Parts: sequence; structure tokens; C-alpha cells
Amino acid sequence: MPDEVATQEEKIKSAEELSQHQKAISISEFFEKNRHLLGYDNKTKALMIIVKEGVDNSLDACEEARILPDITVKIEELEKEKYKIIIKDNGPGIVKKQIPKIFGTLLYGSKFHRLRQSRGQQGLGISCGVLYSQLTTGEATEIASSTGKEEIHKYTLKIDVKKNEPVILNEKSEANPHKWRGTRISFVAEGIYREHKQSVLEYLKETAISNPFANFIFESPSGKLEFRRGVEKLPIIPKEIKPHLYGVEVGLFTRMLNETSARSISGFLTTEFSRIGATTATEILKKAQIDPKISPRRTTDENIVNIVKAVKEVKLSKPPTDCLSPLGEKAITKGLQKELSPDFVASVTRSPAVYRGWPFQIEVGIAFGGTIAEANFMRFANRVPLLYQQGSCALTRSAASVDWKRYGLDADKLPKGPIVLMVHICSVWVPFTSESKEAVASYPIIVKETKLAFQDAARKLSLYLSGIRRAERIAERKRIFERYAIETARALQELTGEDEKKIKGMIATVVEKRWGEVVDSPSGNGPTDGD
Repeated sequence: MPDEVATQEEKIKSAEELSQHQKAISISEFFEKNRHLLGYDNKTKALMIIVKEGVDNSLDACEEARILPDITVKIEELEKEKYKIIIKDNGPGIVKKQIPKIFGTLLYGSKFHRLRQSRGQQGLGISCGVLYSQLTTGEATEIASSTGKEEIHKYTLKIDVKKNEPVILNEKSEANPHKWRGTRISFVAEGIYREHKQSVLEYLKETAISNPFANFIFESPSGKLEFRRGVEKLPIIPKEIKPHLYGVEVGLFTRMLNETSARSISGFLTTEFSRIGATTATEILKKAQIDPKISPRRTTDENIVNIVKAVKEVKLSKPPTDCLSPLGEKAITKGLQKELSPDFVASVTRSPAVYRGWPFQIEVGIAFGGTIAEANFMRFANRVPLLYQQGSCALTRSAASVDWKRYGLDADKLPKGPIVLMVHICSVWVPFTSESKEAVASYPIIVKETKLAFQDAARKLSLYLSGIRRAERIAERKRIFERYAIETARALQELTGEDEKKIKGMIATVVEKRWGEVVDSPSGNGPTDGD
């Protein structure tokens, strides 16, 4: 009996000791141990992710400031598997007091709460590059930025992972006699530089396709490359919108009720959500059996559940789509032409659609022939290339569901041969499958819109290919007539007595008149197969 009591006391004591070890952790600590969730799961990919996050920030800043981007990326090998990565832009610069927060605090940024299209969403990207650098090499990150005024502000910093705060190792301001404007970031990180389909080079090439208004200079360990801009016009600035009721769940609805300044539940619905007028608000509240004049803070949990259920029974207007800034068919064509030099390009921009209350838009492009040597499939989300997790992405599955053979292409799920497919989803909130933002979740409406877009573009390619095949058949007929023209002329000379050269010239004229134009321009116009 005494032994049993002692055992029970030991268990109680053990539970007390365990409770002393329970504590909250910072977001920096979490990603310090789980950096693979952000895409830093191998050294080759790590270099690409750092460049991606820096270039994305530069492009967003330049677009918002209405500046045509000029971005330089330099990768220098310091020693085996250790590189210096420098990213420099001509953007608007960063206000001095914001520099340490942007680069030294995870989840700090301006994009999370703004419902409009942008490359970043969570505020993790560039600060996670700083964290990865200090984890792998112990080196601090150097930042220089200027708004184009009298001074250039320079910081050398790390991240305090316990507090998720910047640790400023050095800070100074220098004169800016040339009024330089922009931001320059220098990381030293572990990595492996390779040039393949999932490399820094491929990322920059695809970024140049999806951002044809930007100019990129890439100084790599292999040499210097430039991706010149193909258009001189920036995309339109997307507008910020309010949440749509179709996408709001009970928890978010409750928080918004607690934060609203509206005096009535009816006023809350009309002021805090997009496309909700007084009539629609009254209809929703009537179905939920709630007094429209009740204060938002007097709304019970039961009331909230009833409102969310009532929303599903009321037909609501779709959210506004001026929060989106698609590439457009012209820019897609320009981007593919300038980087791939194909013989043919087809591009399609679908009308906006909605998933979970968030507006989105699908665009596709197909490039064929020319300098394209092998098939490639490019995915983009808000103009950012997605180079990894292709097989688990809804955009890939949508493309693979198209019957490509029906459009005259050799295919095994995706087309083979000298062809490049590209697909772009733009949205105020792209539904990525993880924090690393490498694959899009399979919402049925997204899959459907993507498949329809590819089918539209494939029909255009099919017409082009049928024109080529028809021209090839006619060219073969032309060669046959030309091959037997001499013998035909001799036979006709014997029968008619006419000059052989004259008859041969007449045959050549007929052949050229009938088939020459079609062979020279395989556009699908001209004689049919039966001619």
C-alpha cells in the first residue's frame, strides 16, 4: 500500500514538472526548426527562394510606385556551398524606421490585411531569407535603401528568434549625392548553384515572361545575362476590396463584429462587406430572424450562426474584380515571344470568377515551334513563377485533364514536342497548399476555369497546326508536279508540236498560281485538301 501511494505522488510530481516546460514560442522559433515549410528544404532550392523573395518585393514596390523596374541579381561563390546573393532595384526605397522591421520581423508587412492582388501575402518572404542566412552561415544581412533624398540608410542586422525582433548590429546614414533611389540587399547563405528547370536562372527567365515590363540583369557564377523588357507600360494598379459574405465563416464574422464601428447589425453588413446593399442586408437578417437595428456587440453566437446560414440562401452579387490586375493577352504574347522566339503564340484571358468569396482570374498562353526544343509547363500565381510541387498543383491537373490529342498534339497527359504551356492565376488570395507558396489548391471552380482556358488556346493552336499540315500536303503535290514537269512538257511537245520550254513554263505558272501562295504562308487559307 505505501508503495502505491508513493507511485501516485511520483506521477503527480511528474505532471507538475511537465507543466513548467510548457510555453509559447515565437513565429521565428517555429520556422527556425521548420524552414522546409517555407521552401528551404535543400541548398539548390534555397538560393532560388532567396532570390525569388527579394525580386518579388522589388517588383511589387516598383509597380505600386509606378516605376518601370530595373532589377539586378548577383550571385557570387565565396567558397564551396557558400554564396553571396545581392538584389538591387530602382524602386521607391524604404522609410528608415521601417527597414529593421521589414527585414528582421517575420509576419510583418502591409499585404496580409489588404484584399487586393499582390505577390506576397503573409509577410514571411524576405525576413525568412534573413533567418535562413544567419542559420546556415551565421552571417548578418546588409540592407541599403534610399527614397531618393539626401541620405542612404544602411543596416546590418540579424533576427532574435526568441522575440521575433531585429537585432541591429550596425546602422549608419551616408550622403546621397547622385540621388539614388531604391533598395539593395546582400545575403550570405549556404547553397548550391545549378542551372536547370528549377534554378535561379529559370526563375528569372519565367519572371521576365510574366513581367514583360521589367528589365533584369543576372550576374551568375556562369556569366552575365540580361532579360530586357518587352513592353513599356506597367500593369494597372489593383484596388483594395472588402471581404465578400460568401467567403466569411463564423469565426471571422465574430471577430469583425467585435471590431466594427457600425451601430447596427444592418449597418455592419452594408459597410464591412462588398456588394451588400440595404435590401440584401434586410433579406439576410429576415431569414436569420434577427432585428436589423440590434447592436453588433449584442449579437449572440446563435445569431451569428443563423446569419452565416442565411447568407447561403440569398443570392449575392459577385465581388468587384477591379482588385485584380491580369497580364492580358497582349502582355502574355509579348512575354512568350521575347524569351522563347516561337513560331506561334496563342493567349487567352478568362473572365473573372469567384472561389470562397475571393475573385480570381485565369490566363493561359501556348507557344509553339521556333527556338523551343522541348515541352515545358510554366505555372504562375500573381505573376510569380511556381517551380516546385508541379504534380500536386491544381493548375497542372487542369492542364493534364485536357484531351490534347483532339487538338492535333502528341500527348501523355501534357503535350510533347516543341511546345510551352503557361498558366497564370491572379487573385486577392491565392489558395496555396503550404506556406512555401509552390502549388495551388484544387478548388473545383479553379480547375474548371483553367481547363476551359487551355481548351480555348488549344483551338487556336489546332487551326495553326492544321494549316501547317495542309500546306505540307500541298507542298508535296507541288514537288510531284515539278518533278514530272519536264517529261510532261516533252510528251505534250510530241503531241502538239509546241516548244518544250514554253510548255514547261506554262506548267510552272499553273503550279505556282495554284499552290505557291499556300506553301509560302501556312495560315490555313487557300486550296483545300480536295483541290
